[in-house]
Amino acid sequence: MIQMALQAPGRFIATECAPPVQAPGEALVRVHRIGVCGTDLHAFAGRQPFFNYPRILGHELGVEVIEPGSEPHDLHPGDRCSVEPYLNCGRCIACRAGRSNCCAELKVLGVHIDGGMRPEIVVPTRKLHRSGALTYDQLALIETLAIGAHAVERAEITPDDFVLVVGAGPIGLSVVQFVQVRGARLAVMDVRESRLDFCAHALGVTHTVGRGPGAVELRRIGERDLPPVVMDATGNDASMVGAFDLPAQGGRIVFVGLFDGDISFNDPNFHRRELTVLASRNALPENFRAIIALIESGRIDTTPWITHRFALADTPQRFAEMAANPGVIKTVIDV
Repeated sequence: MIQMALQAPGRFIATECAPPVQAPGEALVRVHRIGVCGTDLHAFAGRQPFFNYPRILGHELGVEVIEPGSEPHDLHPGDRCSVEPYLNCGRCIACRAGRSNCCAELKVLGVHIDGGMRPEIVVPTRKLHRSGALTYDQLALIETLAIGAHAVERAEITPDDFVLVVGAGPIGLSVVQFVQVRGARLAVMDVRESRLDFCAHALGVTHTVGRGPGAVELRRIGERDLPPVVMDATGNDASMVGAFDLPAQGGRIVFVGLFDGDISFNDPNFHRRELTVLASRNALPENFRAIIALIESGRIDTTPWITHRFALADTPQRFAEMAANPGVIKTVIDV
């Protein structure tokens, strides 16, 4: 059995897997699907903060339980699960407050520690979320969707809100899905027409906006008002700086995407409108459980999401192709 390790920016190597060592409280799982996200592509390009090489990528995982271990949490061999890849300490102030997503000692599979780009892995059993109905493809999408679900919770969106989502990559699309679940008025802004077309035709987004005439078009959609909620999922510094000009008076900005650097803004403009700025990081266990239930009930349709797939052995070549094609929506790797 082989595993794929990112040895340095732009360079994968295939090596033989050592047998995983299962500790108390851990389950041994078989990896069937791996979702590829912007975090992985940024690591491939050498632009990922919190990252060291070499590293086995893979944090969006659809897995099968092989051995549930000494603390099975009602899991059994053969169960299909999504992996919550955020390994938290359980002791720090964030964990004690129920905010394990921003634990002071957080380690994310595939980022801070080796992830699932290999046939088998051990993970804490409490980080496995089971479904008897979802496919491995769907289970590999749960973590991406959870990012959007948590961000929408941070924004405290209601059906009466007008929400602008900036950036229609995979993370932005996950935000879009949960703004739609909340029933708010929605507009999506992106510089790529292909992504706006995907939003309109695959996700049923009514209002899409190019970056150029943004504020004018937003006022038209908002019946003369700018959106009270702006959610930037680009991870692009210019876009994030520009986000300060887009909310209505008293509005709020949620930064979902991560930029490795400093963001500055005009303080008089910020104070004059009494804006609120929020960060959104990762997701919570209840997001995983809620999303599985939403997909099982048919309220979220993941069918349009997966646009590309390849085998684990093809990873070195295909990652380079994806890095050169920013229009890819979501790729899964078959293990």
